[in-house]
Amino acid sequence: MRFPRFRSLTSAVILATGAVLALSACSSTVDVTAADDAANPACAPMMVTLPDQLADANRRQTNAQATAAWGDPSQVILRCGVTPPGPTTDSCVDVNGVDWVIKPGKDGSSIYTLTTFGRTPAVELLLDNNKISSATVLATLASPVAKIKATGKCVGQEDLKNLPTQGK
Repeated sequence: MRFPRFRSLTSAVILATGAVLALSACSSTVDVTAADDAANPACAPMMVTLPDQLADANRRQTNAQATAAWGDPSQVILRCGVTPPGPTTDSCVDVNGVDWVIKPGKDGSSIYTLTTFGRTPAVELLLDNNKISSATVLATLASPVAKIKATGKCVGQEDLKNLPTQGK
C-alpha cells in the first residue's frame, strides 16, 4: 500500500525539481563582484528581506555573497559591505529615513552609483536611470536597507550654518 504513495511522491519531487531547473535556465546568473565586507553579519537581515521585484524588474540570481540584481539585462545591482563614504560634496538625499550619496555616471552615462551614508556596512546600488526610476528603487529598498543601523546622516549647507563655532 505504501509503495504507490512513495512512487507518486518521488514523481512529484522529480517534476518539481525539473520545473525549478527549467525556470532557472531562463534567467542567467548575474556576475557581481562581492564587496570587501560582504561577510559582515549586518548585511544578512537586509539581504533576506529584499523584494523579488523593483518596479517591473524581477530579481535575478547573483554569484556573490551579499549581492542582488533586478532586471534582464540588469537594471539595478546591489552590493552590501562596501566602504562607507566619508564627508562629501556629492548630492545626498534622504528617502524614507535612509540617506544615499548619489554619483551620476561619467561622461553622461545613465548608470548612477548610490551609496548609503551613515550606515556600516554601506550598501551600494548601480542603477540604470534610463531604465528604472531611482525614486521607486530607493523607496522600495528603504525598509530592507534600514535594517542596517544608522550611525550618521547627511548634512547640507543649512545644517552647517547652525553648527557651533569654535570658542563659543
